[in-house]
Amino acid sequence: MALDVKNPPPPYPEGHGLLRGRTVLITAAAGTGVGFSTAKRCVEEGARVFISDMHERRLADAAARLGSIAGNRVPYRVCDVTKEDDVRALVAGALEAFGGQIDVLVNNAGLGGSARIVDMTDEQWHKVLDVTLTSVFRMSRAVLPHMYARRRGVIVNNASVLGWRAQAEQSHYAAAKAGVMAFTRCAAIEAAEHGVRVNAVAPSIAMHEFLNKVTPPELLEELSRREAFGRPAEVFEVANVIVFLASDLSSYMTGEVISVSSQRA
Repeated sequence: MALDVKNPPPPYPEGHGLLRGRTVLITAAAGTGVGFSTAKRCVEEGARVFISDMHERRLADAAARLGSIAGNRVPYRVCDVTKEDDVRALVAGALEAFGGQIDVLVNNAGLGGSARIVDMTDEQWHKVLDVTLTSVFRMSRAVLPHMYARRRGVIVNNASVLGWRAQAEQSHYAAAKAGVMAFTRCAAIEAAEHGVRVNAVAPSIAMHEFLNKVTPPELLEELSRREAFGRPAEVFEVANVIVFLASDLSSYMTGEVISVSSQRA
């Protein structure tokens, strides 16, 4: 999609060591989306990352690309976040790779789709909620005990502005993302007494290769025009906010959902 915008994206950011010495586990981090960009920004900010995804070839490629930036091997594991055994094995693998220490969990897995309520099947509804919402619960349940034991840690969940705003044919996705927001707030209250923070980002539209392939160009153009800047976000612009929430710069923030959008108020 090519848009003639008056407000082009900013230059790609330089690293400032915001996550130096931290360990970060990220779901759905293969490919070209927010997950991979978050992993890349975390590496650039000094973190050690462990990435996962369902797509083995893309995941291996992503790990190799990140490894070339980090200067060392980036561990990864194929994981279906709808399966408890996969989730437990992923967390165990990350703990082993990181010497028993997961400082940051980024719950990025999500599944979209378009369907009107009267045409939507139970399978469509449950699949979107399982990948997008229940996976956040599963991953958090598996990681939080380790963070509690160390009395430190951060979880950042990827929500969406559709958790607040209405869009036709998105009832399942919007319900799931609204659930992510509510889960974030409740988890934050429970985790605070253990010194752990839980926050979320809520992007509007972030452009990447896969989104461009699966979304009609006319819809992408319409959604982009709604933005005050007249363009979609770059994936690194969403990743920047995730890095901020993972870092000590947001040390007093928990239970918050930050909108990463330029939509009009």
